[in-house]
Amino acid sequence: MSSIYESKPLDLGAVRTVRLAGRAGKVSVKDFAERYQPGEGMRGWFKSLPRILAAQSLGELVEAIMRARRAAKPVLWGLGGHVIKCGLAPVLLDLVERGYVTGLAMNGSAAIHDTEIALCGSTSEEVADLLTDGSFGMADETARLLAASATAAVRDGIGLGEALGREVAAAKSSYSLLAGAYAARVPVTVHVAIGTDTPHMHPSLDAAALGAATHTDLRLFCELVRGLEGGGVYLNVGSAVVLPEVFLKAVSVVRNLGHPLGRFYTANLDFLQHYRPTQNVVRRPTAAGGKGWAITGHHEIMVPLLAALLVESS
Repeated sequence: MSSIYESKPLDLGAVRTVRLAGRAGKVSVKDFAERYQPGEGMRGWFKSLPRILAAQSLGELVEAIMRARRAAKPVLWGLGGHVIKCGLAPVLLDLVERGYVTGLAMNGSAAIHDTEIALCGSTSEEVADLLTDGSFGMADETARLLAASATAAVRDGIGLGEALGREVAAAKSSYSLLAGAYAARVPVTVHVAIGTDTPHMHPSLDAAALGAATHTDLRLFCELVRGLEGGGVYLNVGSAVVLPEVFLKAVSVVRNLGHPLGRFYTANLDFLQHYRPTQNVVRRPTAAGGKGWAITGHHEIMVPLLAALLVESS
């Protein structure tokens, strides 16, 4: 019985072939992983990785950060709230002390979680349980501190990040990134989207002051981004929307004002790769020069891993 279809399978007899030895290959054994030997430590493990895909990206990112540090170029970190909730402030504070963090940008969530850690040593509510009676997000001290910081920022002509750092520094918490960065005089900018964070719904908040304070931080962040030219690095870690959008606008502002911003490096570290970080951090800003990397993994593993590689490479 023959096929009922009018179309017949294509005859492959005349297909032209090429010799394997003469064909270009994207993967070679020279790029393969090496066996890890007991006792070689972090450096040995790093050296044993294959020079392929994400392992190659990680190696290139480490090299870019090392070069930036040697050349006294900025290494800026943009942090989402999950990074703080994962307990990574001590790791980042160590990098601050070692010169691998020269500026920090936070979304509102990151700043709030860090503030609560400074105030009482814990953060992160059980949202589903507390939402039923409307008690979610109603912590009094958190809201009052944010409101006071915003008002003080406008009064003193500083940004929200600096004002928050000054306030929480009084708590003398060794686990607060805001406090530690303030003590080290490392600039922190906080970028707020009104309505996204719990203190925004409290009666103590002056929304106009909050807007003015976070706008000052936008301008400060633009100045920090201006310094990336010539080999600086910007890492977006755990912010899927707010910070990628802020970074893109900062890049545009710097170029609009006539400052050179072509050769620099970016990376997005997250456990999911989203549209905005991919486009607004990794691809679009570096299209004129430099390079961007997207490295996928859990923050609680990837950030300490990157930090350890930087420390061992020093």
